[in-house]
Amino acid sequence: MPRDYATRPPAAFQRLPEYKREDDWIREILHRGQIAHIASLWDDQPFIHPTTFFYDQAGHRLIFHSNIAGRLRANLERNPKVCAEVSEMGRRLPSNIALEFSLQYRSVIVFGTAQFIQDAEEQTAVLHKLIEKYFGEMERGRDYRPVTEKELRQTSVYEIKIESWSGKENWKERADQSNEWPALDENWFK
Repeated sequence: MPRDYATRPPAAFQRLPEYKREDDWIREILHRGQIAHIASLWDDQPFIHPTTFFYDQAGHRLIFHSNIAGRLRANLERNPKVCAEVSEMGRRLPSNIALEFSLQYRSVIVFGTAQFIQDAEEQTAVLHKLIEKYFGEMERGRDYRPVTEKELRQTSVYEIKIESWSGKENWKERADQSNEWPALDENWFK
């Protein structure tokens, strides 16, 4: 029986439900993730935008920024529905059969609506939090000049209000192997 994708939430179906992770695990990945890939649309043309970000747990949102003009802003003005992906990669997992090669990975997909943060004080605050995430050892006002009003007018600061999310982890020690083919040498598993 075919799945009803049209009326179900975006994260409704998991091919391997044993890889699915719970909300606390998802929050942890979002807190430590380094790059988010934001997916947007212009009519029928999808785009991916890699960006730095931070997860505002209290507001249940992702924060990121871009130039004041450009593809991302144009896409979001036209269609604010987005999804974002954050992932981590571990070891490569070789196999002795082609369709079982794999990688260790952890990933989170969030679905929501992107909005421009309009308030200048909030823009400044979240931009400084973004800097703190990646450069926490540097002190604003000592090691770098804080964001200025002129700079705020040259950037777009966004939030993705998270409507749903999905977490997945494939962190097996080995990929499946077959007895129908010679075993791999143990050096492949280091």
